[in-house]
Formats: sequence, C-alpha cells, structure tokens
Amino acid sequence: MKKEIIWAPWRMGYILEFKKEGCFLCSAFKSKNLGKNYVIEKNKNAFVIMNIFPYNNGHLMVAPGRHIAEFERLTEEEFLSINLLIKKSIIVLKNVLKPEGFNIGVNIGKVSGAGVEFHIHFHIVPRWTGDTNFMPVISNTKVIPQALDDLYKKLKSEFKKG
Repeated sequence: MKKEIIWAPWRMGYILEFKKEGCFLCSAFKSKNLGKNYVIEKNKNAFVIMNIFPYNNGHLMVAPGRHIAEFERLTEEEFLSINLLIKKSIIVLKNVLKPEGFNIGVNIGKVSGAGVEFHIHFHIVPRWTGDTNFMPVISNTKVIPQALDDLYKKLKSEFKKG
C-alpha cells in the first residue's frame, strides 16, 4: 500500500506544546495577549478559547479561570459564568458558522478521555450533516476548512456584539 504524506506544518505547535511546563489553559487565561492564545471571551471567572487542534471547524472550549479539575468543586459563580459562556458560544457559532447541531461535553479524569485532566473544560463542537466523511475513516485524517486566525477574528467580532 502506498504511503500518503499530508503536509501540515501547523501541527508542529501541538508537538512542541507538550514540552511546555504548566497548564496551557491557565497561561491563556492569565495572558495579556488573548489573540495569540485564541481566547475569544473572558470574564473574571471563566473564558472561551478556540481549540487549536479542533475536532471540527469552530471547536471551542470553555474553562474556569481557576486551575481546578473537579466539576463538583466549581463555585456557583464559576458554574454560572461557564454556562453563560457556553450559551453565548452556541449563539455566536450559530450566527457565524450555521451548524446543524452541537456536541457539548466535558471529560473528567484521564480514563474518560481528558487530554487535559487537571483543568476542567467544556467542549463545544459544531456539527453538520456529512462532517464525518471518508478522510477520518479511511486515512485517519480530519480536514478543517478554515484557517484558525480567520475564524478567530470572525468569532471575536461576533462575541463583541453581545
């Protein structure tokens, strides 16, 4: 069988990310340069950040600003902030990307599939009919049709509208 090579230089960031010390979510929340970290919206308790290695175009994550792993330890204020940001994210994604549905969830603990197990975060994945095609099934490759920087600008602009 012929080996196919797909050029994806942006993946190098993902490879190098694992060599960094500390929590990337905490770093993003504390950063003064929100755009560099793809933070779209932030308040004192929580924030919305783009998944830079997305499952689908527009894959967002909402996390508390505080470094915490346990859902049940979220304060009421954090819980409310997170859920209001999830709601706003859905509205913005509907306006910008027109998805037909969403997967929204959280993986708590390593055995549940949490890639970042020490900082709880909620995934918002827009879905369209046919968004799972032959590429991930046959070649274990996912095609994302839009550049992260372009989508960041559009989502950030829509979040500002309120």
